[in-house]
Amino acid sequence: MSVSRVTTASGGKAGAKPDGPVWADDCIARAHALAPRIAEAAPQIEALRELTPDVVGALHQAGLFRMLLPRSLGGEEATPEAFVLAIEALAKADASTAWCVAQTSICSTLAASLKPEVARKVFAERSIIAWGPFSPKAKAVACPGGYRIAGAWNFASGSRHAAWLAAHCPVTEADGRPRLNADGSQAEITAIFPKASATITDNWHVVGLKGTGSDSYAVSDLLVPDEMTMNAYGRDPDGKYERGPLYGFTVFQLFAASFAGIALGIARSTLDAFTDLAKAKTPTGGKGLLRDNAVIQSQIGVAETQLAAARVFLIDSLRAMFEEARSGMPTIERRMMLRMAASNATHQAKAVVDTAYHAAGATAIFEGNPFERRFRDIHTVSQQVQAHYSLFESIGQYFLDLPLHPKFI
Repeated sequence: MSVSRVTTASGGKAGAKPDGPVWADDCIARAHALAPRIAEAAPQIEALRELTPDVVGALHQAGLFRMLLPRSLGGEEATPEAFVLAIEALAKADASTAWCVAQTSICSTLAASLKPEVARKVFAERSIIAWGPFSPKAKAVACPGGYRIAGAWNFASGSRHAAWLAAHCPVTEADGRPRLNADGSQAEITAIFPKASATITDNWHVVGLKGTGSDSYAVSDLLVPDEMTMNAYGRDPDGKYERGPLYGFTVFQLFAASFAGIALGIARSTLDAFTDLAKAKTPTGGKGLLRDNAVIQSQIGVAETQLAAARVFLIDSLRAMFEEARSGMPTIERRMMLRMAASNATHQAKAVVDTAYHAAGATAIFEGNPFERRFRDIHTVSQQVQAHYSLFESIGQYFLDLPLHPKFI
């Protein structure tokens, strides 16, 4: 797929910093354009447990791994709304592909917390960074010029196509004492290093999202220089070199929203497949088509309503929070609305897929039909931490004026 770049009459890039390209087509359109190619590759992606080289190359060519990278580094710096809608479009074709693009794109927001010359080295053309979640058993021991990192991390989605890994871990002083923040909490950092420095364990044998290749990785006494580290997840606003509103979002907020977008994409494609089936299938022992059944008609009506309402809530929350981020830190109320919208979208999408899967009957259990893989994928999406039902507890705590954990808002 060929994607053009816009240039000014003088040869510079229009609407960007001097060294940053601007894509002529928006990321949503490019994701839709690639969807048929990705859908065709989906069975192979699942069998390989990683994206195919052809799909990876096409995603790079379309700039979809660089949607959240700063324009100053050749990225798109897309709005969160556009990013999530692009991810949703990919998920309609293949959830594993969408998951890898979402995860590694969000990892690339670390660039905002690196010195520009360091960020350019890490995020060179076609360079991907991946990570697994924080590991309390890992450690970063302070030493002259940097840290010595040791530990193991799981769930590094997209790492098979990455050049760099990141590790999130607590900091220990050289004398063994834990480093503490001003408020007395444990200090944590994110360290970036070449994937070649880590030991990779191929342990991604799972029920759904098989194509994400979310392997584990480990390092032992790896020296990481200061310039390749930052406050954990780059969440310190004072440590950012990029000040655009996109970088007012935390990685947790972007993960929640994009994974909800993946759930909505899975649900949309599943519901569309069932609608097509209902127009053509006569159930065993039945006299009419599935669509003639009043129960099926009601189920479709409820499912379409669930999906539409969840999608509108998510998009509206992203738009409103981005507008607040233009003028400063979004309010807790706005951040909580996004948490509500993302959690709701994931659970509503799962309910829609369950409805379509069960209504399809025995047709849904065959690999050659468009149901069973999506059923497994949505149930895997709903198992990860950003979809955990306990998040509704945090939402309830907010409305009851109780203390909140900052990670969840």
